[in-house]
Amino acid sequence: MTDDTRPLRSALYMPASNERAMAKARALDCDAVVLDLEDAVAPHAKQAARAALVEQAQAGGFGHRRLIARCNGIDTPWGHDDLAALAPASLDAVLVPKVQDAADIVALSAAMDRAGFAAPVQLWVMIETPRAALAVERIADCAATTRLAGMVLGLNDLAKDTGMAQAPGRDAFVPLLAQCVLAARANGLVALDGVCNAIEDLSLLEAECAQARAFGFDGKTLIHPAQLPVANRVFAPGADELAQAQAIVAAFADPANAGVGTLRVNGKMAELLHRDMAERLIARAAAIAARG
Repeated sequence: MTDDTRPLRSALYMPASNERAMAKARALDCDAVVLDLEDAVAPHAKQAARAALVEQAQAGGFGHRRLIARCNGIDTPWGHDDLAALAPASLDAVLVPKVQDAADIVALSAAMDRAGFAAPVQLWVMIETPRAALAVERIADCAATTRLAGMVLGLNDLAKDTGMAQAPGRDAFVPLLAQCVLAARANGLVALDGVCNAIEDLSLLEAECAQARAFGFDGKTLIHPAQLPVANRVFAPGADELAQAQAIVAAFADPANAGVGTLRVNGKMAELLHRDMAERLIARAAAIAARG
């Protein structure tokens, strides 16, 4: 579980085998940097990439950006060595791919403890296999007793393993989108949408971001810096949203409305739950503005 209030509109994958890209991440307008040892790194380059990632993390300089390391799966030849090497690095979280069920979460959290990760370092996991998709509620429930603090959708692998189509609208994955957010919110977890593969199709990216935001995701994982402006804009409160939220909070704060449970604000009904939602939206806008 996490109480980190920093925005997470955009989480950009950067290959740990590319030192220039990792260095560049310090100046990009993203809310999180995911230094990747898994899919983005060829087998022969895994060891060198691991050392480079640790060096970059220890050098710091990532500012407001959360720094995440995606390791290789724990059942691969590199997974355990990744955890051992990453333990002393200055990270916010370790993102682990290919988890299958709740038992994996318990085992991974214990492995991080044994490796010597500092207490604040979180465990994030990829939901990208059929078994994980079916077990997402049980996986999320592990947050109470483990380091688990985030879930990230991996629809590319899930499409590969199931034959489900990643067509525009992602209709085949709509049930999973909802289930992931419900499981995350029930357990206080970060929930990030999967990547959009079409780097140059910003209209498709915007549609996926809007869909993910409508479902309640915190933000989206991205594969190219050109995708950052769209994700940052879509997952931030719009001017009209913010104005309405401020009007709702002001209306309930008006002494003339003391003790009132329902108000009409700008032609719309507002209850106390809408005030609470408005306060969260205003806090989110403030956190984004404070990021500078």
